[in-house]
Amino acid sequence: MVTAFFRTVLLYFLIIIGLRFMGKRQIGELEPTELVLTMLLSDLASVPMQDFGIPLLNGIIPILTLLALSMLLSYFNLRCIRFRSLLCGEPAVIIQNGVLQQKAMKRNRLTVDELTEELRSQGISDLTAVKYAILETNGQLSVLPYTAQQPVTPAQMKLDVADDVYLPTVIVNDGRLIRRNLKAAGRDENWLRQQLKQNRLSATSQVYFMSVDGSGKVVCVPKEGLS
Repeated sequence: MVTAFFRTVLLYFLIIIGLRFMGKRQIGELEPTELVLTMLLSDLASVPMQDFGIPLLNGIIPILTLLALSMLLSYFNLRCIRFRSLLCGEPAVIIQNGVLQQKAMKRNRLTVDELTEELRSQGISDLTAVKYAILETNGQLSVLPYTAQQPVTPAQMKLDVADDVYLPTVIVNDGRLIRRNLKAAGRDENWLRQQLKQNRLSATSQVYFMSVDGSGKVVCVPKEGLS
């Protein structure tokens, strides 16, 4: 029982570390090589977990080999455009200047139902409103509507609008003070105590969420159930 526990924990963390090398992607955004690697890693890890007669190294060595191969392929992807095109494919233009490219759809085995479903998911119901639709190498459909079908921006209306978009910095997360973020935001604990006092709180443990952005706007959400 103890052996099974430690084998499972070791293989689990080994897979987690391996997947971290693949970057932060969801399953639907994986390239073909990354998806194959994920499936192979899961199969290789499950065998030593279930069959204790197989040495643990027989599962670890193939996993490390696949990870090394994946990193080698990633290196060549960065260095060689032709290799990247051969391995991952190229984006396919499905709609160009409002015209449906039927040959491209057949080549990529994309049905009309799948296309219209993807357009609806992006808030587009009229096919003629799309100027370009590109099927990316990860299977996602990038849609670029005609300018007349897009929301009007202040730049198009030649309006001088102040830039009021700021990235908030999380100061308190579920009662825990993140000191490095507090310092990065240019604030100190005296400022924090003042914010707590303004919200009738006595400690950060009573705060569920607190953030501050570049304009100085503070968002403070107390924990529920406080009297």
